[in-house]
Amino acid sequence: MELSLGDIVQMRKKHPCGSDRWTITRVGADIKIRCEKCAHVVMMDRPDFEKRVKKILVHTEGAANGEADE
Repeated sequence: MELSLGDIVQMRKKHPCGSDRWTITRVGADIKIRCEKCAHVVMMDRPDFEKRVKKILVHTEGAANGEADE
C-alpha cells in the first residue's frame, strides 16, 4: 500500500466522535493517524493499519518522495 504524509484515509470503523476520516502524520513500520474531527492521535503497526483502512480518500503526491517546492 502506497502511503504518504498528509494522505486522508477512511477507516472501516468510525471513531467515537463520529468521524471515519483520518490524516496520516507518520509513515514507516508504524503508522500514526490523526482524527479529522476531534484531532485524537492513534499509532498502530503497518499490518494492523492496512487491515483496518477502507480506502485512501486524498493521496498527496511528493510529500513522501522528498520533493520540495522551490
